[in-house]
Amino acid sequence: MTHAFRASRWTRGNFLFPTVLEVTDQTLVRRKRSWFHVSETTMHLSRVASVTIATGLLYADLRIESSGGGEDILSHGHYKGDAERVKALVEDWQARQLGRPAPRAVST
Repeated sequence: MTHAFRASRWTRGNFLFPTVLEVTDQTLVRRKRSWFHVSETTMHLSRVASVTIATGLLYADLRIESSGGGEDILSHGHYKGDAERVKALVEDWQARQLGRPAPRAVST
């Protein structure tokens, strides 16, 4: 199942082409379009070391840190609820891989 989260168009750098974060069954993908190309960064969920959320008044910035020494995924301008949902999905996947109950309920 794929969950897609689009950044708000009212935030810096997202007016014409908003950033999209997708959480699939195995990966986390960040897609950022521009006029002539699409920049895509993919990270397997087993390589996620932590998900950090910096919240503002309406929006939140996400930093997904890699445990494999790769490039971290940075994405800004997401709604707070979407940022929390991304973090919950990643933590739920990691807990299931370890055979533990999820740290919090993840609604669909």
